[in-house]
This record gives sequence, structure tokens and C-alpha cells, in this order.
Amino acid sequence: MTTTISQTTAEEFTTSDGARLRVVEEGPVDAPVTVVFVHGWTLTKHTWDRVAAGLPKAAGTEVRTLRYDLRGHGDSDPAGPGAATIERCADDLAELLAALVPSGPVVLAGHSMGGMTIMALAEQHPELVAQRVAGVALVASSGGDLAEPGYRLPAALASLVNKGERAVRKRLAAARGRRLSSRPSLLRPGLRWLLFGTGADPADVAATAEWVAACHPANMAGYRESLAVHDRIAALAALRSVPTVVLSGTADRLTPHAHARRIADALPDAELLVYAGAGHMLPLERTAEVTGRIAGLIERAAR
Repeated sequence: MTTTISQTTAEEFTTSDGARLRVVEEGPVDAPVTVVFVHGWTLTKHTWDRVAAGLPKAAGTEVRTLRYDLRGHGDSDPAGPGAATIERCADDLAELLAALVPSGPVVLAGHSMGGMTIMALAEQHPELVAQRVAGVALVASSGGDLAEPGYRLPAALASLVNKGERAVRKRLAAARGRRLSSRPSLLRPGLRWLLFGTGADPADVAATAEWVAACHPANMAGYRESLAVHDRIAALAALRSVPTVVLSGTADRLTPHAHARRIADALPDAELLVYAGAGHMLPLERTAEVTGRIAGLIERAAR
């Protein structure tokens, strides 16, 4: 009789330049597929908690999952000077895969900047993607054109918001603290408007405010600069042979549906799913639907 060992572990993974990233690993060590979740800008690995918990039942098979905090986020070390970039996050992901998932098929799920990190992985490590990646979920993400977000506002008002954001970004870049805010509750109204669609659960808004408040302020500014120059539609060519799902909410202010459409246009075989009334936080707002789509990738990879 074969005994499957299931485990939940929290550990530190140290990158080649010495940054310690907090990783949570769940599921059987010999599961047929491993899913690695990458969270978005200013958020944490906990963005994916509910999706990861629901995957084994949704996929009908054992699944190993890894969630980790990007540098400068959650419980991971801050990024050093010049290292708060999407490019460095992609290298971190490549190193994490080599160390913690050295064999077997991998499904990558990225939310927002996490999806952009997967695009950068495809750009910087195409051989790794070709050899190891059996599925990709790009959730509320973008291939570029993020320098001047429209926020679903009139053009003149959006211009004012962007001007204010640039001023705040400059101040954050010079900040010396390790947390954006010690009072997360003050962030809730703004985050509710910016990140969520209709019918947002107040508990989800509160949790998101906690995650954002814990973000390293100088790193937050650095990543925003990296987001502004992110342009990786061409890099998606490395994913054309990989089963991919692209998920988008119609009420997303940060990466509106047009961004998802551009990704899908570059990946003709990808499946594009659009959720009416949902905002940017699809892993929270549409947990069951996101879980189901990633489960489909797992089933395909397991076959």
C-alpha cells in the first residue's frame, strides 16, 4: 500500500542575492501537479488562500500548492536598491521553481503584478517555461500601458489622480519606514473604490487594507515605476503553446477589460473569461470561479 504524505509548511526561501522570501507550501509532496501562486503589487500571498484551499476538491485530484510573498511584501525581506522590479520578481520565481519544484508539471497563477511576473518569466527564462510550465492563469493582469491608468474616470479627472499618485510615489520612494501605514482602517474607503467591484465583502476590503498597509513604502514606489514601463505583449509568444486562461472583471479600475483582451489577442488559444460587476480582486470577489478555472488547468496538466 502506498501512503501519500500531505503537509503544510511555512518556510523561508533565500534568493541568489540574499533576499529571504516567505513561502507557504501545502498538499502532498508527491502530488501530480504543483501550482505556484504569485500575488499582486502591495498585496501578499494571502490573496490566494481561498483559491488554494479549494483546488483539490475542484480539480478532483491531489494538488501541491506554493504561495509566497514577493520581496518588499508581506513577511518577505524588502527589496534592495534597484531590486523592486518585475524583472527581479521573475528571476526570484525562476529560482524558487528550481529549488522547491525541481521536477513535475507546474501551473502558474498570477494576479495583477503576479501575472506580469509570469510574463517576465516567459521573457527572461523561455526555456524554463517550455520545459516545466503546463498551465498559466493570468488574473486581472496586463501586458502594459500602465503609466497613466484611466481608473474608469473622465480623462481630466484621471489626469489629476495620476498627478497626485506621482507626487505620493515620490514621497514614498524617500520613506525609511517598513510599513506603508500603521492604521489600515484608514485605507479601506479608497481601496474599496479602487480595487473592488459591486457587492464587495467588507471583510475582504478590511483584509486587503491590512495587506497594503504592511507593504514596504519605498519598495511600493519602486514597483510602481516598474509597472509604468511594463510592456510584455511580445513576451507572451513564449506562452502560446501553454494552456492559458485570462480572467477579467468588468468593474476593474486598475487593469480594465481592454488589458485582458490585448493579452488574449496575443494568445489566440487562450480562454478569456469576463466577470460582470467584479473589480480587480478576482481571487476574493470570484473565488469559486477563479478556483474552477485553475482546476481545469490542473486536470489538463495531470493528463
